[in-house]
Amino acid sequence: MLTVGNDDVQARAPRLTGSPDTFSSTVYNGVREPDWQTVRMTENRYSNGPITDVNSQAMTCYELNPGQGAAKTLSVTAGSTVTFAVGGGNIFHPGPLHFYLAKVPSGKTAATFDGKGAVWFKIYQDGPSGFGTGNLKWPSDGASQVSVRIPPCVANGEYLLRVEHIALHSASAPGGAQLYLSCAQLNISGGTGTIKTPQLVSFPGAYRSNDPGIMFNLYWPAPTSYTNPGPAVATC
Repeated sequence: MLTVGNDDVQARAPRLTGSPDTFSSTVYNGVREPDWQTVRMTENRYSNGPITDVNSQAMTCYELNPGQGAAKTLSVTAGSTVTFAVGGGNIFHPGPLHFYLAKVPSGKTAATFDGKGAVWFKIYQDGPSGFGTGNLKWPSDGASQVSVRIPPCVANGEYLLRVEHIALHSASAPGGAQLYLSCAQLNISGGTGTIKTPQLVSFPGAYRSNDPGIMFNLYWPAPTSYTNPGPAVATC
């Protein structure tokens, strides 16, 4: 097992098929849900294609049928780990992994909330190694599953959990970055409600096509740093 960044996120045994990545199911306490039961079905269910326009409405959850929630909301405990299985094989292209949460507002459920507006806060981001070599490596490279620890300090309630991988192999010009993402529906209990969120963002809206973490040349000149797009990570 390969640890991604810290103990909060893990990428598991690679399965190198060369397929682009979708995130089609969750695994919790060792139980893998069927595809698209706790995760909203994405537009790239069959094509495995990415989003390349960061201003697209698909940036929210990349839903095949916007407004149609998943069949099930997964009950989890704050401080526990939620895993997404990568449909199509593995994360094949290099780039950062991000996780965001959005709390469902009063009068909505995780199945009916559309995730629109400045409601998202980041709970994880990773960064590469190999600066100065022209061969950057991200912890999630080759992963067939990715996991995130739900902060123990979140408030109780229903949420959308958004997983996002940005493939940067063609990102040297605007529109070259490839974003793969999906949203799971969660009901979180056991949280303290003391989380500190530096910034709430919207999707679309959080990223610009020329952000340094979106438009980025992996290869030349050999990068010496990388700046993740979006807000800082929330803390307890």
